[in-house]
Amino acid sequence: MSERLPTPVPVAAPNLRTVLRQQQRTATLVSLITALLLMVLIGLILAVILMAVAPTEQPSLVAYSGVSEKPKKITKPKVQTNVKRKPAAPSMAAAKMIVANAQAPTSIPVPEIVVEDISLDIGVGDDFGAGWGNGDGFGGGGGSTFFGQRSNAERVVYVIDFSSSMKRDNRHKLMRAELTESLSKMQNGLQLGMIFFAGPAWVAGDKVKGGVITTPKGKTYKYKTTGGHAKWIHDGPKRQIPWWRINDKEVGRITKIVKTAPLNSGTVWHLPLNLALDMKPAPQMIYFMTDGLASGSAKWAEEIGKRAKKMGVTINCVALMQPKAEKDLKTMAGMTGGQVTMVDAKGKRKHLK
Repeated sequence: MSERLPTPVPVAAPNLRTVLRQQQRTATLVSLITALLLMVLIGLILAVILMAVAPTEQPSLVAYSGVSEKPKKITKPKVQTNVKRKPAAPSMAAAKMIVANAQAPTSIPVPEIVVEDISLDIGVGDDFGAGWGNGDGFGGGGGSTFFGQRSNAERVVYVIDFSSSMKRDNRHKLMRAELTESLSKMQNGLQLGMIFFAGPAWVAGDKVKGGVITTPKGKTYKYKTTGGHAKWIHDGPKRQIPWWRINDKEVGRITKIVKTAPLNSGTVWHLPLNLALDMKPAPQMIYFMTDGLASGSAKWAEEIGKRAKKMGVTINCVALMQPKAEKDLKTMAGMTGGQVTMVDAKGKRKHLK
């Protein structure tokens, strides 16, 4: 009897759909990774190419514009047009040099006072004058003039006789005309003091009534007499005389005062001269003009001369139709290195040594 074989047990076949799905996922993942790697490779290749062929960058020029400022207004010295000024005369004396035991790197000339006998319309010469243009004096040898006297000082005081005796022989007209011409020739920038005197002394432009001086601002100063025209004294505090800086406007203002200021009684020298020496800073030059020889003038001349010499102030003197004043004026001027000029009734000048 033949033996019967066992019937085989059937094995379950795998699900084909599941296998396909896994294969698709694997293929998709591989494709993505391949694509990404390819893109990275392409990017690297492009970067290398760009780096190799990129043009060299040229530096750019940058311009900066500064802040625009408004142009500054420059003040230039005005040339006076309302009056006719003559050019400065050439230097008529060589500059004095400082003598010292020790050698200095720079020699500074002493301001020279020059007497101008002849007025020149056109200055001639090969030098630059006795003064320094930026120092203690004006270049060209002429900062101010008065009755032919000339000074290159920068601080100048005029002490002018306005006493009643100036009416005699029209002396006041000659004085006013000369003072007006002197103002017209002044260089711009000069510092000027202007003192009028009779018995009292006052600043040009003040009002005078008896012994009371009233300033334009209403402040009063008093004088009194102890007897006689020559014995006036201060009656209270003294006035501080102001400095005026010369320009066209100031020349016009002061000239008007000179032409219209009234005369007063008395003749005292020392009061106005001491007021001039009291100015701050002190003057370098004083022009003193008088037509009178008052009692005590010899003493005043000595005292003022000593004080001015000690301060280094030069006093130039003018005697207007008064030859008797020559001696005292020469004393005062001689002590300070100044000049004396005598003027007669016709206006003729005589410069004394």
